[in-house]
Amino acid sequence: MNVVDVEATCWTGAPPKGQVSEIIEIGLTVVDLDARERVAKHRILVRPARCEVSEFCTELTGLTQAEVDRGVSFAEACKTLAADHQAGKRGWASWGDYDRKQFTRQCQASTVEYPFGNRHINAKAVFAESFGLPKPVGMAGALRIAKLPLEGRHHRGDDDAWNIASLVLLMIERGHWPGSPDHGYQRGIGAPIR
Repeated sequence: MNVVDVEATCWTGAPPKGQVSEIIEIGLTVVDLDARERVAKHRILVRPARCEVSEFCTELTGLTQAEVDRGVSFAEACKTLAADHQAGKRGWASWGDYDRKQFTRQCQASTVEYPFGNRHINAKAVFAESFGLPKPVGMAGALRIAKLPLEGRHHRGDDDAWNIASLVLLMIERGHWPGSPDHGYQRGIGAPIR
């Protein structure tokens, strides 16, 4: 399974005129569901086509305009996900639905083929259910609740995907991940992955 986390251009308020939120980094961690371990960590820098990295975005993610300018186009990033990471064949998870929706929006806007299959799981919703939380929490909060370390830099795609994968593995151990033998699948959280 692929665990994916994206970082996108962002601002403290509304985007400047003519600019939209675009993916600038894709973090991906491959999880071996049978071995129950994280087996690979990847990072794809993406060059924005219609906007610039704001000072706020750099403070949040550590990514600079000069760094993402050396990235690949969004179309190339999607091709890499499909070819090198089997994104269309493997199930995938992200922390919430933002990543899935951002990919959908950006693919539609740039007429790029959506690289993923339809087996997406919202790990944030599964975690809230697993821990009996009244509402979902952010990834850093989930790590604190689960007593797991935050490895690397928060709001860095590859590090966040790595940390989300550790939460996924914990939910698998607890039998609370869709597709786990003891998990009662709930509509809207995701489809079982096997």
